[in-house]
Amino acid sequence: MKNLKVIVLAVVVILAISSCSKDDEPAKPPVVEEEVFTTVTAVFTPVGCGTLVTLTSRDLDGDGPTPPDVTVSGPFALNKTYNGEVTTLDETKTPIKDMTDDILELPLEHQLFYVRATGNLPAFTYTPAAVAASNYDVNGKPIGLKTIFTTGATASAGVLKIILRHEGNKSAANVASGDITNATGATDFEVDFAIAVQ
Repeated sequence: MKNLKVIVLAVVVILAISSCSKDDEPAKPPVVEEEVFTTVTAVFTPVGCGTLVTLTSRDLDGDGPTPPDVTVSGPFALNKTYNGEVTTLDETKTPIKDMTDDILELPLEHQLFYVRATGNLPAFTYTPAAVAASNYDVNGKPIGLKTIFTTGATASAGVLKIILRHEGNKSAANVASGDITNATGATDFEVDFAIAVQ
């Protein structure tokens, strides 16, 4: 009888130990990969004939001491409409990662803004959904990777800031029309381009 009690006790201990599997361990938080945007390129294609204008900001050390390498291929022409499209890369990865895909995978969380920081530049507007449905999230709010720039008849110059906001308030006043004032959220990147219309 004593042996039976020992055997039963041993079985209970074994079952208790075996039931404490890895499934009972506290779940580790998922690894969230940090978004890194080293390179931002905006290509503006003129409607009809004309010359492409390409804006590129490349900053391989991020917040490091080296300033970004910024290039503007040339001026915008007078009396032209340009279709602009922004692409982004993370060149710290091997192979290089296309961060534009990440923006498109989380459309509710991202919005680009085209801010005329200085000068007398004409306004940039979002490409309409009827032309580029992928430029909008499921709520009809802009992601903003595609833009339209109409130069007009007057020469102008200034600094264009292209800013990507993450988890901002797309429903706040004027945000859907491209006004960053009430957008809130975190800034994923902010790049400056000195451009001219002539």
